[in-house]
Amino acid sequence: MTENSRVIVLTTSLNPQSRSRAAGAYALELLRQQNRDAELIDIRDLGDIPLAGSASAWSPHPGVDLLKEKLRGATHLLFAVPIYNFSVSGMTKNLVELMGMDELKGKTVGFLCAAGGPRGYMGVLPFANALMLDFRCWIVPRFVYATRDDIVDGQIVSDDLKLRIEQLAHEMHERVPALTQPGG
Repeated sequence: MTENSRVIVLTTSLNPQSRSRAAGAYALELLRQQNRDAELIDIRDLGDIPLAGSASAWSPHPGVDLLKEKLRGATHLLFAVPIYNFSVSGMTKNLVELMGMDELKGKTVGFLCAAGGPRGYMGVLPFANALMLDFRCWIVPRFVYATRDDIVDGQIVSDDLKLRIEQLAHEMHERVPALTQPGG
């Protein structure tokens, strides 16, 4: 791992009871315990994000501009995402559409996914492929997938889930090439 690595944990659920946000907060805590330079960005704090492709999407927007700035300075990105209909949420995809090469190129990317049941565990793959092919991101091949049984009332109740998040937090830095400079 390089000395200047910086991790952004990006939570993309709009649900106030989000399980993916709880997993992201736990990952942030672990990264900080490992003395990593890490920050959590919650999409709810960015304001009303415009829809990609709309006229307002290409105008200055405080939340989008802040996210772009933070991502430009990051080497690693940990998406904490809900899985809906066997895919990452539309809001997650919309955020990526609003970003560009300067914000995403070459990042090491990991995934914390949460869904109601066990069947959508491969739902992150098309999104991961797009990041890998379009932005040349390094994808950590350990996806963490949680269900409603793993996180209750915003608390992780599964020791197995905690272990898998710990493994991902470690592997993001130790098993995947980290960049020497933000943006590659």
